[in-house]
Amino acid sequence: MAEKTGGARREELERSIDVAFWRDIRPHLERGGIILVDSLLDLADVAGKVADDDTEQVARWIADGTVAKPAPDQIREWDCDAGRLFSIVIVRPYLLIREALESER
Repeated sequence: MAEKTGGARREELERSIDVAFWRDIRPHLERGGIILVDSLLDLADVAGKVADDDTEQVARWIADGTVAKPAPDQIREWDCDAGRLFSIVIVRPYLLIREALESER
């Protein structure tokens, strides 16, 4: 099977982005699978770098705090608002999430 080109992969990742309530994605937190992506970043770009195992770029995002595991205070806030919407994309074994922008709702 031929490897997908960058453009084809990006389109596939963009199509796989969905929107979900916190209450529906919270179970992934228990297994440590949630990665929070800052709204400054494009979710499909981050998903592509994670899927490609681009450890250098992902490490830069982690270092600058734009990609991280959710902090305990964020989790408490979301637990109080289980209907909060997130844009999500699965890059196994992770679920990349970003608070949904108005245009994504």
